[in-house]
Formats: sequence, C-alpha cells, structure tokens
Amino acid sequence: MGKNVVVITGSPRKGGNSDILAEAFIEEAEKKGHKVQRFDSGRLKIGPCHACNNCFKKGKPCVFDDDFNAIATAVQAADAVVFSMPTYWFSAPSNIKAVLDRMYSFLASGKIADIAGKKAAILACCMSEDPAIMDDVKSPFIKSFAFLKWDCIGEVSVPKVANPGDVKNTDGCKQAAALADLV
Repeated sequence: MGKNVVVITGSPRKGGNSDILAEAFIEEAEKKGHKVQRFDSGRLKIGPCHACNNCFKKGKPCVFDDDFNAIATAVQAADAVVFSMPTYWFSAPSNIKAVLDRMYSFLASGKIADIAGKKAAILACCMSEDPAIMDDVKSPFIKSFAFLKWDCIGEVSVPKVANPGDVKNTDGCKQAAALADLV
C-alpha cells in the first residue's frame, strides 16, 4: 500500500541540482505507488518563527498565516518527509530552515506526538569538493528528526555540483531514487 510522502525543497532556483535530486526521489516514489506532495519552500512565503506560542490556537498550526500552514498540515498527514536542499553559505537556505524552525508549533501546542513516528530523509548538494561542508547543513535536520521521533531513513550528499544539472553527472539521483524503497 502506498504511503503519503511530503517533499520539501529549499532552493529558489527552479531546475537546480537539489530540485533534480527531489525529482529523482519523487519519480521513484510515485512508481512505487506512494502519493507525493511537494512544497518548494524557496519559492513560497514562509516567515520566521516569532516564538509567540499561539500555535494551533486559531485552528491552524501558526497564527501568522503564510505557506507554512499548508506544509504543516501536509506533514501531519504524511508517513514520510523528505527535505532536499542546496548548501548556501555553509548552511541550509533560509526558507527551508524556516520550515524546520516552525515545526516548533507542534512542540509549543503540545501536539508533538501527532507527528511522531514518521520516516524522514535528507537530500543535499553543494559546489564544494569537500562533502563535509554539508554536515552543518544536515545536522539541524537530523537532530530535529531525532527530537520529533522520526526515523531517518537516509541521507544523500552530493558535492562538486556548481552548475544547474551537474548532479546528473553523479550517482546522486540514483541514491535519491533508492530512498523511495525505504519509505
């Protein structure tokens, strides 16, 4: 039976390397019968967490009504969540990091148990030749998965992809697609 999967991308660049990794995963997941819902956080309006602790008090995850609410609602219904991102200045892009920060709404509202038990994965790429550059990018996500009691089913890290499409010349897409078997 197919699973509900949410894919959250972080690049504002359509067709960039992290988008290509996400598409490789999505294509394989759909072939396996999974229902995939994709959110391109780099092209959505997602503000920072204001730490107001009014989460879920007006019937939605955040009282600041932006695109995070649709993502959070989809995450609640998902069996698995996959984050795909490039490395921006030794960190995750701000919009996908804002999504992760605002997952705080489940903690602040006492609804953290509602999203426990999911599977999660990370797809990351960078232009540097040193794959360790992505360690600091992935770390907040991996630590958040553990805190949320999500099972991290895999990480794909692809270095040396500076230009759009470079990832196609690596085994990154094959690795991303293989994660669909673990959902």
